[in-house]
Amino acid sequence: MQQKYLRLIGLIEKQYNSLAEKGTKIPFGLRTDNGLLHIFGGKEPAFTITLKDEQAVKALSTLDQNAIVSAYIDGRIDIDGSLMSVMGLRNLYSDNRGVRFLWRFIQPFLFGQVKSDKKWIANHYDTDEEFFLLFLDRRHRAYSQAVYLNDNETLEDAETHKFDFVLEAVKAKPGDRVLDIGSGWGSFVEYAGKKGIQVTSLTISQRSQAFVQKLIERENLPCQVLLEHFFEHHPNEKYDAIVNCGVTEHLPNYPETLKHYEKLLKPGGYIYLDASAERVKHAQGTFIERYVFEGNGSLLCLHEYLTEVAKSPFEVIGVWNDRHNYYLTTKEWAERLDHNREDIERRWGKKHYRIFQLYLWGSAEGFNSGLLDAYRIVLKLLTPNS
Repeated sequence: MQQKYLRLIGLIEKQYNSLAEKGTKIPFGLRTDNGLLHIFGGKEPAFTITLKDEQAVKALSTLDQNAIVSAYIDGRIDIDGSLMSVMGLRNLYSDNRGVRFLWRFIQPFLFGQVKSDKKWIANHYDTDEEFFLLFLDRRHRAYSQAVYLNDNETLEDAETHKFDFVLEAVKAKPGDRVLDIGSGWGSFVEYAGKKGIQVTSLTISQRSQAFVQKLIERENLPCQVLLEHFFEHHPNEKYDAIVNCGVTEHLPNYPETLKHYEKLLKPGGYIYLDASAERVKHAQGTFIERYVFEGNGSLLCLHEYLTEVAKSPFEVIGVWNDRHNYYLTTKEWAERLDHNREDIERRWGKKHYRIFQLYLWGSAEGFNSGLLDAYRIVLKLLTPNS
């Protein structure tokens, strides 16, 4: 065996043993570009990493997450077996954030939050909607966590339960005016609109707006979709309720967001929001910002958010822990993505498939292991005499 492979195996063995001492014992195989196989953990491997060329060997030798991910996306590294198990060993590698991590916070100061968001969000949501529809639920096309009554029910039914919860939480009834922050693929617009609720939906993706506008016209819904940033929205009349499914991560300035909610909502009105979360703000790795969601967004930090709510005229009606629900949701998304692999690679390329494969399986592992959290939150705007 060449010296470079011995060094690489020794380097990984040291890191692996350190993780094993802390309780992480996932056996895996490493196959070098000359065909040699080494098993870490001494058991049947949960997955095997194959290094296809010299560049792959160099990338893995850095033990740097960004270099390794780049090599995988470029096809220089292959993985056979459980990708979720791969994510369970993410602490084998470091995440060197560097200048790029800082730049994501500098841009809004230089160019403004609204302008920066429009550029960043378009890079994700202006991907052909048919790609997203291959892994989202087929009934609602929802791009945030479902609410499962049991682990065995379908994603479609679980998303219906979530929207039932939303409407009940904000006490929406036919004829009410409800603001939907983040149109996505029209999941809330269609669900609420068919119940006679007048939804105004905001998006900063042209593709999303076009999709939802066609949906409104086709289903004759009492709704409208606006190509407008949340902070640009200044209606003539206040709303009865506000719904925010999965957009809080893109609104990291909690005090300003709550102030704008107050301007938009009638006294006594309700806000529903759900979000993925971490216990330390801006702790997420650089993979998400680089490949999936560009920008200065961050997962919800619950204690910081509730601290700001306590300083505002809103009261907390309830907080629900959705970590297991989001695990089930992202696991199902990942499985549907894998099921449609050939179609996705043919239409959008192998790189695009691998980026979302890492994103969805990484999310599923994060929610399952407790690295990530998720919450539903319901707020009420106090009336002046409360």
